[in-house]
Amino acid sequence: MLTEKLNLLLNFHLQEVEREISFRTECGLYYSYYKQMIQAASIQQGLHGLVYDNKTESVRTINILERMNVYQEVFLSILYRILPIQQYLEPVYFYIYTLFGLQAVYVIALYVTSWLLSGTWLSGLLTACWYITNRIDTTRVEFTIPLRENWALPFFAVQIAAITYLFRSHLQPAQERLTLLAVFVATFLFSLTWQFNQFMMLIQALALFILDCFDILPTAKVTWLYIIQISGLLLVCALQFFNSMILGSLLISFNASILIARTIQKNLKKGSLLNRLGKLILHALLVSSLTLLVNKFIKSDEHIFKFLKAKFGFGATRDFDASLYLCEEAFGLLPLNTFSRLSDTLLFYVYIFVLFPMTVTAVIVALRNLSCSNQALEKMEEHTISLRPDAAYNLIHTVLFGCLALSTMRMKYLWTSHMCVFASFGLCSTEVWRLILKCAHLYTSQRTQVIKYLIPIITLLYILYKFWPGIMDELLELREFYDPDTVELMNWIKSNTPNTAVFAGSMQLLAGVKLCTGRTLTNHPHYEDKHLRERTKQIYQIYAKRSPEDVYRILRSFSTDYVILEDSICYERRHSRGCRLRDLLDIANGHIMDGLGENEPDLKPSLYPRFCEEIKKNLPSYTIHFTRVFQNKTFHVYKLAKHK
Repeated sequence: MLTEKLNLLLNFHLQEVEREISFRTECGLYYSYYKQMIQAASIQQGLHGLVYDNKTESVRTINILERMNVYQEVFLSILYRILPIQQYLEPVYFYIYTLFGLQAVYVIALYVTSWLLSGTWLSGLLTACWYITNRIDTTRVEFTIPLRENWALPFFAVQIAAITYLFRSHLQPAQERLTLLAVFVATFLFSLTWQFNQFMMLIQALALFILDCFDILPTAKVTWLYIIQISGLLLVCALQFFNSMILGSLLISFNASILIARTIQKNLKKGSLLNRLGKLILHALLVSSLTLLVNKFIKSDEHIFKFLKAKFGFGATRDFDASLYLCEEAFGLLPLNTFSRLSDTLLFYVYIFVLFPMTVTAVIVALRNLSCSNQALEKMEEHTISLRPDAAYNLIHTVLFGCLALSTMRMKYLWTSHMCVFASFGLCSTEVWRLILKCAHLYTSQRTQVIKYLIPIITLLYILYKFWPGIMDELLELREFYDPDTVELMNWIKSNTPNTAVFAGSMQLLAGVKLCTGRTLTNHPHYEDKHLRERTKQIYQIYAKRSPEDVYRILRSFSTDYVILEDSICYERRHSRGCRLRDLLDIANGHIMDGLGENEPDLKPSLYPRFCEEIKKNLPSYTIHFTRVFQNKTFHVYKLAKHK
């Protein structure tokens, strides 16, 4: 009987480890704080453990709530503790189901936005179908559940839906106030759940600025949106103990500069075409100068700017952090095969079909607004092309986020989901079809009404016919995550090392070590802190050409007890020469890279062999500092000697 109980406990533990290692890289790190809060003796102790954390970074006590966007894990863990569901639902499933529930909110928000733009529920249905059939390119939730963007993007979609409603004409004051409140709440939650929120909202603010300059949006509503963005971000800043990355954000500088520039420059929207163009150019220069000036005084960390400078070719860089980003596929250009996948569902074809006439319309309206007075505009709009404010906002939104996606693949999910909205709206829009039919000299009111329903229905039937069987088969297919080497490593760590042991290794692996074993780490994947980046570069010398004494000294400076070496990094083949981790370290250290190929002239041969290769030979100069205590096909664990 006792043996059966022990076997059950062992099997349960094994299943738990297998589940947890499926949360790869930073996903595992974020989930570990949810697990930590649930396992704490009380909510107060759990919060104290996050505010005064000394296990995420050895020899440092950090405030997790200040450094990382984990309030969602805190809220969810408290909810799990107070709800009477512990007997029926394991914490991991509560977490997963909540996130999948948020994805349902995401799809509903996209549905509503499309419906608001087109005026028909058919557009919303087409949006949802496109989102699901293009899920490889519209979401990453099924593979990387705890990622911050999977928490944040549903709130961003809700915010866009609320902004779309806000820009409708003839809203009652009460409706406008409630909509502004919805925008604020969605903006706040979006900002709270993702560290890159400020960059997305900066693009959004740029969209508002462009449209306001061309008098396409009502200035009063745009001003409220600027204020909401600033106040939402500052509230998050307060909750994150005045995080320096938020305080130094370009968004706050940009929005504040716009509001200041408006008070300096008045009568921007009066005068002839040339006069107004001159004023707008001056206004744009003033806002840009003020933004840079304000940001220079409050900026604290430049690693994002170093990355952008290197990415867009403003000089070559040997900066290790920038190169680490640039060599990752996720931060590269959007692959061309993305468009072939989106075209299979007709989404990309329809998107371009809608985007072209809408862009032409926007240019015509912008030029007309600059060259005509308000009274003349009112008369002209009755007889000529017009563009609704809500449609104009969604047009510039999709264009700007499209540019972002083309330049950085990881950001494509912000564009492709909105692509579904925009394409569906255009296909079901009376205004778009009226414009196209008038250009073709085929316009009649009846023909427009028939086409705006017939074409979307045919498109829906095509999508269902071609993709529905595959979706059903995929739902029936059960997939199993299988990584026995990592499971063996985690079980060995739990069974053979003290709870206070400090582990060094790659950022990605150590996140799993923290989640599965609770051991202290030297570094981790949340890469937004300057000190952590410097520390990671030092830890990664285990894959560089350094002497055993140097590596030992570096590791012991962080109180390291064990170091984990991975063959997949030491002998990496995934990246090309110049982008392998060992190459980046060699260049940063001024050493010639391995293998055939050119090297920059100032690089020199190293005096020492590569540490991760040489340590396996068990030479005396290595064994005096490092003892191998675990090995399998993937990992090698060495215990560090403690010299007096």
